[in-house]
Amino acid sequence: METLLLIFGAMLLLSVVASKISDNFGVPVLILFLTIGMLAGSDGIGKIYFDDPALTNALSTIALTFILFSGGFETNLKDIKPIYLSGLSLSTLGVLISALLVGLFASLVLKFSMEEGFLLGAIVASTDAAAVFNVLRTNKVSLRGHLQPLLEFESGSNDPMAVFLTVGIIGLLKDPGLSPLQLLPRFFIDMGIGAAAAVVLARVGIFIINRLRLSLSGLYPALIIALVLSIYSATQIIKGNGFLAVYIAGILIGNANLLHKRTIKNFSDGIAWLMQIIMFLTLGLLAFPSQIVPVAVTGLLVSAFLIFAARPAAVFISLAGSKLNIAEKMLVSWVGLRGAVPIILATFPLMAHIPKAEIIFNIVFFIVLTSSLLQGTTLSLVAKYLKVAAPLKNRQASLEFGNGETDAGLEDLIVPYNSPASGRPLYKLDIPKGCLIALISRNDKSFVPNGQTVIEEGDVLLVIANKQDLQKLQSILNKT
Repeated sequence: METLLLIFGAMLLLSVVASKISDNFGVPVLILFLTIGMLAGSDGIGKIYFDDPALTNALSTIALTFILFSGGFETNLKDIKPIYLSGLSLSTLGVLISALLVGLFASLVLKFSMEEGFLLGAIVASTDAAAVFNVLRTNKVSLRGHLQPLLEFESGSNDPMAVFLTVGIIGLLKDPGLSPLQLLPRFFIDMGIGAAAAVVLARVGIFIINRLRLSLSGLYPALIIALVLSIYSATQIIKGNGFLAVYIAGILIGNANLLHKRTIKNFSDGIAWLMQIIMFLTLGLLAFPSQIVPVAVTGLLVSAFLIFAARPAAVFISLAGSKLNIAEKMLVSWVGLRGAVPIILATFPLMAHIPKAEIIFNIVFFIVLTSSLLQGTTLSLVAKYLKVAAPLKNRQASLEFGNGETDAGLEDLIVPYNSPASGRPLYKLDIPKGCLIALISRNDKSFVPNGQTVIEEGDVLLVIANKQDLQKLQSILNKT
């Protein structure tokens, strides 16, 4: 036991340190976590033999529930309201088109059967926004308009569709007597029950959080764990889509007025990262690099077709009725970064003992690696080239005092160049009375200002104020 704990602790520590490499060099953190897992595996220097798809699938399923809940919890309903129809089209029709096109390619070029080709297509049809926005943040790039909430919403809502298609096609392979048309009513039942369960259970969760009034704030993380596991498992028991349920429930709970909301948000973000690390390490251990190399050419062909043909076709067709221009659709096409979910789904055929299951798993693993390396490291360059990049927004966080949130926000404001405030002391600026400039960051140093402090261009002001006063202060700094 001590040896196992030491190994796990060392791998976890290496993964956290590796995230710093991602920050400095823009390498998708997913790649680094997977690499550590592979290096620790039987083909790597660690020589840890691990070949248990069922255990990997179980661990990954639990991890994915927390990741989806966290993604939903941090989603602002106001941001997704203008784009939810486009997001739903991408996460359903877009996933279906990608799966069909990759399936046809695999059956024609790789000599897979039609069902095996569609299975491969379904497995790689979903995207991973966590890796995408990790790269965008580390390269200090944001996206203009509604692109960012659109991509976040797509990534959170397209996993259930990919899971449904994968399970459905495996069912067709196991029972040739089934008709693909029988999947259609099952899809609406699966998704409908998942959405309905999310609404009901989210309301129950909000009621419990606000009415329980725990005396110890440290118990709220335990409460969130209980809610996430209960929402997923209860939905699955009643034959709904548990992944969709936890994502929608996360959105509803995250946009409600909650006690200790900041504590819950910080915990949700932290456990999501922990789950990602555990999931990627486990998937890395499950992979055998010696088996991936022989399918490199095949994997490269499928990956190239997916990146340059299937994903763009899916995006342009599913967004045909949207207001996005060609450049924005091209950026959405490029943000088709594949992550951990395809590798998780690739364990389903292994457990079902589907023919070519091992080949499919190795191809999928190769596709994820190439997609992350190619698209993940060039996202910021492509965004700038297509002229859809925007400066990073000011970071804002709500404040919590006592048992609830205040109407104040904590935000970083950057003093722009040529600002009229530059060169003037704070007491001479018409700063709203409701604004408090708590800290100033200048030349990598921070200090507490006073009325005599002179503002300089490029200063980063840490401000505490309500939204109205923050806007007034911003107009003072930006006024020409």
